[in-house]
Amino acid sequence: MKIVLQRVSSAGVSVDGQLVAEIKQGYLLLVCVMAEDETQDILKVAEKIAKLRIFEDDDEKMNCSLSDVAGEILSISQFTLAGEVRKGNRPSFTQARRPEEASALFDLFNSTLRSAGFPVKTGVFGAHMEVSLVNDGPVTLVIESKRR
Repeated sequence: MKIVLQRVSSAGVSVDGQLVAEIKQGYLLLVCVMAEDETQDILKVAEKIAKLRIFEDDDEKMNCSLSDVAGEILSISQFTLAGEVRKGNRPSFTQARRPEEASALFDLFNSTLRSAGFPVKTGVFGAHMEVSLVNDGPVTLVIESKRR
């Protein structure tokens, strides 16, 4: 998996001009399931995200988790994170998992986060989406299931 995690004050996603989901404080996750990912990779990354401490405590240190701040998650499928641009001028997406397989693993990822007690909202898998956010900090992390 490759995930871009952004700590947000708010975020939302629309499809065809209609708001599909929105959150207040929490994480916006742009999620790409890679071709070599297995179930254990999905579970490992979900566990890491559930335990991250990137919200500030009273001393302004990143010491609080998403559960400490009663945050929410907006999870968006984003196969373009697999884009390879080392050769040529047009990205290659051969490292992304096939859509029908990626969809099931994306659902597993989100249900794992829900099982950990987090409110998780999603966009529409495979749809053209418009994502809006207010990045808090800004704080942005890239999380990968495997070293590439």
